[in-house]
Amino acid sequence: MKLICNGSDLADAVGKVYKAVSARTTNPVLEGIKIKAENGTLKLTATDLELAIEKIIVADVKIEGETVVPGRFFAEFVKKLTQEQIELSLNEANRLKIKYTDSEGELQCLNADDYPEVKELSDAQKFVIVKNEFKDLVNKVAFSVATDDARPMLKGVLLEIDEVTLTAVALDGYRMAKCIKPIEKTSAMMHALVPARCLTEISRLIDDSTDPVEVCIQKNYLSVDLEHTRITTRLLDLDFINYKQIIPAYFETIATLPKDQFEAGLERAILLSRSDKSNLVRFDLRENVMQLSSNSEIGNITEKIFIKLDGKDLSIAFNARYFTEVLRYIDSESIMIKFTDSVSPCIIVPTGALEDFMYLILPVRIQN
Repeated sequence: MKLICNGSDLADAVGKVYKAVSARTTNPVLEGIKIKAENGTLKLTATDLELAIEKIIVADVKIEGETVVPGRFFAEFVKKLTQEQIELSLNEANRLKIKYTDSEGELQCLNADDYPEVKELSDAQKFVIVKNEFKDLVNKVAFSVATDDARPMLKGVLLEIDEVTLTAVALDGYRMAKCIKPIEKTSAMMHALVPARCLTEISRLIDDSTDPVEVCIQKNYLSVDLEHTRITTRLLDLDFINYKQIIPAYFETIATLPKDQFEAGLERAILLSRSDKSNLVRFDLRENVMQLSSNSEIGNITEKIFIKLDGKDLSIAFNARYFTEVLRYIDSESIMIKFTDSVSPCIIVPTGALEDFMYLILPVRIQN
């Protein structure tokens, strides 16, 4: 193998695919990046067997060939050569020579035949969504997934595709996020449970534009094709929780309030509760006032926020961190919080015509 390519193009490609290099593995080949030179291109591939990222760049290929380079070193090395024309050449001992300006380096590589093949989705169902809508959908739900392995299905984001909408749901047993976005009309009625880590990487690689992107789903895989980049992820072959049963059917108390004022009040109230790691804040709603209070050995804080209150008075408590995390993803100036009683989950939605985002939080039991 022998080729010449632009250093900036190579550094960008390696930076993208390196996100799929396995961090913990007993198989050394998964710590590498497969590079393949053919037909005037250099194709780079990395996978940890759950997520795979492939990137193609233009190259002046003198001799076709392929090998697996040490991932971490290659990534660190080439990102310092962005202004150079780089020559890569592989000898019979599977050592890759990297020539740049008047200098060169050499890496011992691994056999490309030992590298796993990335699944090709030849018979996939597809849907098309605007790129920035897809990014927004992922951002609004992925943070709510579980981070431990107790219930593996909760480490995934459920995608439900119907004729004209894409619904994403994530939950961790204490809170749930649900977001709905429009898609181009499709006959593909399906669902997929996508590892949140993989979905987040896909979102990061998609630009924040109004261009369409096609998402393909086939049996146990999902893939997205971008400009000369393909991301493929395994799906979780697990049954997701019936999340619709968690959502309250009715509400006895509804509070409408300014988001920024609520967020600032919570941040102050949480200062004391953070000291015992509970983040416990009590909400008392009555006479168009929401009172936020927290107590600890250090002292106590009480915040009052004027609200529009419909329904019954209520006292309830929450881990306030779940509120502060969701508020950063709500764009509207005001929000609506809907309560059933002091032991049932509440619902947070942005006010306005487009309520495409819903957030649910379980309360913490308190003694009145």
